[in-house]
Amino acid sequence: MANDAVAGNAARTATIRPTGDDDPVTAVLAACTRDLVTAVEESLAAFLTGEIDALAEIDAAMGDFATTARDHVLAGGKRVRPTFAYWGWRGVAGPEAALSPVLPALSALELLHTFALVHDDVMDASDTRRGLPTAHRALAARHRSAGHRGDPDRFGEAAAVLVGDLCLVWADRLLSRAALPPARLLETRRCYDQMRVETIAGQYLDVLGENDPTNWSLERALRVARYKTASYTVQHPMLYGAALGGIGADAPLVAAYTRYGLAVGEAFQLRDDLLGVYGDPDLTGKPAGDDLRSGKPTVLLMLARQLAGPARRARLDRVGTDLDADDVAELAGLVAATGAVGRVEQMISERVAEALAALDLVDLDETARSALTGLAATSTHRWA
Repeated sequence: MANDAVAGNAARTATIRPTGDDDPVTAVLAACTRDLVTAVEESLAAFLTGEIDALAEIDAAMGDFATTARDHVLAGGKRVRPTFAYWGWRGVAGPEAALSPVLPALSALELLHTFALVHDDVMDASDTRRGLPTAHRALAARHRSAGHRGDPDRFGEAAAVLVGDLCLVWADRLLSRAALPPARLLETRRCYDQMRVETIAGQYLDVLGENDPTNWSLERALRVARYKTASYTVQHPMLYGAALGGIGADAPLVAAYTRYGLAVGEAFQLRDDLLGVYGDPDLTGKPAGDDLRSGKPTVLLMLARQLAGPARRARLDRVGTDLDADDVAELAGLVAATGAVGRVEQMISERVAEALAALDLVDLDETARSALTGLAATSTHRWA
């Protein structure tokens, strides 16, 4: 039933193409993805119920631990990765293909995403995610309330690493439940593995950049954006969806998806760079200014340093030090004054244009084309 609803909503997007910032594409995409998101979340909830029950048989504490992992998987989020994978698949399989055989594979991407988020929050010492305590903070609080021995924060970090590991294993297990021919599932797995390798490469570069900022550059910041975010947010989910549909790796559509995915994925991260400094915490679920406090060498901050004169650059050297709220506000204003914010906005627009140009070069079902056109805009011009 969910598949029929998704297909029906998707069909209604076929005649709607975004023409500007005021186009109603956001509402249309919300309508066509609502049932997809519901299907993914129902799939995850059913899968996780069985997994938690199995772990609880080992020890009651394991059931509590697994429930923590489940709660972070189901704690909300935009379900961006399954959505891009879905449209990558639809562009190959067509509007009449049944969703149920590939639904486990689409849902597995959310487990992979939770793995990455939980580990990222530990590395960044983040306090909140999606407006709630991060996994390591929640587990540390549980340690304190139980009166256990040892350092609560150390326990929280160790347990959160295991939460992330468990989600990674669960992702593998759920992917294996896709009802596909073995050869197609193997090809999908190859794409999935490459996505994971590139995500880890990007994450390591992100960590390295914070610890070696003097040897960083705008080029390396863009490389982090490509491998940490673009690869596993848009590019590889699109290619993963194409593999689920059974398309060959040398097909023109695969080249178009690659070009589209890199462009939109990089623009997605550039928007995150802006939100990391100027975002509304009530919408992003994270404190504003975290990147300034950590000194993370994002594209935004690298551009600000590049555009700033000597006096402003010296003031920007305070990024990554012990900053209070007034310091963060001052530095945010300074970054904007260099013109870096406007340049990042321009880079986002350029990448969205590049993505749409890639779609124009291939014969693509108009429903999928319309959805991908709209997603390029909504995923890169957002407030959370």
